[in-house]
Amino acid sequence: MAGTSSKTPIEITSDEDIVSIEAALAFAASSPVTPAAVPAIHSPISDSRKAKSIQSISVKAKRRLFSCAEPDIEDYGNLVTTQKKKSRAADTLLDRFRRKKGLFVTDVTKTEWCDKQMEFSLFAEEWCSQTQTDLALVYGGGGRKNNDAMQAGIDRHNQLQQEVLEAVEVRVKSCEDAMALKLVNFINGVNQLLFEGLTRELPIVSFAFAHGIWMVGKIDEIQMPKARNDHNPVLVETKTRFRDTVPTEAQKRNGRIQLMCYKYLWDNLVAHAYHGFPSKQFFDYFELNPKRYLCKDLQDAATYSGISARTLGDVVICYQNTCKMLPLANEKLVLRYESQKDQSVLDEEKFAYDDGWIKSEIWNCLEFWLGQREAGYIAEEEQWKCGYCDFTSQCPAYIGTESSETLSEDDDSNSSDYY
Repeated sequence: MAGTSSKTPIEITSDEDIVSIEAALAFAASSPVTPAAVPAIHSPISDSRKAKSIQSISVKAKRRLFSCAEPDIEDYGNLVTTQKKKSRAADTLLDRFRRKKGLFVTDVTKTEWCDKQMEFSLFAEEWCSQTQTDLALVYGGGGRKNNDAMQAGIDRHNQLQQEVLEAVEVRVKSCEDAMALKLVNFINGVNQLLFEGLTRELPIVSFAFAHGIWMVGKIDEIQMPKARNDHNPVLVETKTRFRDTVPTEAQKRNGRIQLMCYKYLWDNLVAHAYHGFPSKQFFDYFELNPKRYLCKDLQDAATYSGISARTLGDVVICYQNTCKMLPLANEKLVLRYESQKDQSVLDEEKFAYDDGWIKSEIWNCLEFWLGQREAGYIAEEEQWKCGYCDFTSQCPAYIGTESSETLSEDDDSNSSDYY
């Protein structure tokens, strides 16, 4: 079962989480695992640091963050796509771009932001991969306007991450290793949450039962409520702003969708932990061998975490057992906006989860990804978004607009949630 070790909890994440998030802003550029990655331990930060969230919570212990030169959870599958690609022009976008990966939570938010921008970005990424073109040569139109804001957002999220995580580099040698790395990360993040009351950058892999698809993401922050009669963990998303202004309703709506997706996935894991946990579907969908032995680095990491696991199947059992310990996520979700100048809170919205609404939003997104509708364009009142799009020169709906809104990088799940 997931560890109850007295040692410092461990979380595993990729090297790109720490040093290459900006590449992820280019919609998850491909970065295959490097077998020759050299293990390295990053020095811990002083325990006197405080973790900032809804309330200031002292972190008693940091969990280790095992990093490797492989894509983050929302880029999972790049190990698979290094093999020779077949022409799948007739496939849906979901099959073509997210096969063996799952739909990312940020795919949902980006699609809600603008279908057409999402479509352009997918084909731009594919073209760059096929022609070995640097994505930086494709992206950079609207993005150049916000490089400073994006970097400040990245730096702030790294700072928040390092307050509770200790980075340790490991090698991964297979797709099974890469997935096990994510699941061990989740297990140790949950342990830290239950013992310390706070965790950050928690990867989640869950089956969206109402929609019949696998979804993946990374939860910015989770904390246990201080009230004795409240045992449901609170999901928090922290976004940074270049200007000390309140975000637009479009930005807030997008943030609400993101957080509600996380609760939806969390609650699915909890609800099906005892009955109906889709282990077979998991291995089949991601085309993973449950009996494959983990590499030595991952076995050592699991042992350090108090997890008895030699194969990916063992880790999945621990993942399921960990979910059995969890309550449903809190009905109240927290969306925070910080100033990049001094980290002061510009706006904090506490809102209620709406199960029917988020399922409808996910389905609306899936209609696009499954080819059941064409990519739409943004509403007239939100055309200020076009000022931050890299594809306006190709977009038939673009009429030219100047925007007074400044977008800020919001580094969730290491994807381009910069709005």
